[in-house]
Amino acid sequence: MTNAAALPGQPRGGAIGGPATARAHCVLAPNPSAMTLDGTNTWIVAEPDSDLAVVIDPGPLHEGHLANVVATVEQAGRRVGLTLLTHGHADHAEGASRFAELTGTRVRALDPALRLGDEGLAGGDVVTTGGLELRVVPTPGHTSDSLSFHLPADGVVLTGDTVLGRGTTMVAHPDGRLGEYLDSLRRLRSMTVDDGVHTVLPGHGPVLTDARGAIEYYLAHRASRLAQVETAIENGHRTASEVVAHVYADVDRSLWPAAELSVRAQLEYLGERDLI
Repeated sequence: MTNAAALPGQPRGGAIGGPATARAHCVLAPNPSAMTLDGTNTWIVAEPDSDLAVVIDPGPLHEGHLANVVATVEQAGRRVGLTLLTHGHADHAEGASRFAELTGTRVRALDPALRLGDEGLAGGDVVTTGGLELRVVPTPGHTSDSLSFHLPADGVVLTGDTVLGRGTTMVAHPDGRLGEYLDSLRRLRSMTVDDGVHTVLPGHGPVLTDARGAIEYYLAHRASRLAQVETAIENGHRTASEVVAHVYADVDRSLWPAAELSVRAQLEYLGERDLI
């Protein structure tokens, strides 16, 4: 999901979890790893005077975490009115069905296989629960079903794995597609210019208060990686694994299998399908 590169967007200081904006509160799931960073950020969003909350990405199937999310909502004098998913990876969505049982809510997602209830999600949809307004932004690339959620009242975008609070996002072949991912980053960057978005609430890692800087870094990082892959091909590296060994030589070898999936996505983007 990530590599070791650092983002220029300034993260919020202190521990991950707790209030992030007037309407958004993070509950950190206890599933840290090299791929999930500190763990999955489950987001609770609600209007300050509402008794209903929306939960985005309940996270893994971990009873303690799911109970903690419910308790956090209830401690604020609210109940869960709706559950949303940014995408279907297990660290974000595995607990959704159980969470729906605990809260009696529907689960809305782009992928019909992840939904509980009749309504899905699509780009351009506006979710209104308890007076809250969330605009659904299509951001495919990390996965084919990736979505982000724009919360205009707070000037933030909740990005799932499309933009992380630390490191950079993995685009893994074959479901991940680099061309779509670059288009998604450009879409998010335009929101920082045209729609007042200044903060990223990511699916992993700390809050980013320089949304534009973080997204522009992502675009620059991708351009740099692509140039490195092209150079590796020009130097005679003829398989994805050979390209990984050349381009990711400074990355922990335990992450090379994941890096190879990323390289395959880059090779597809470059039209080098015979090397995949």
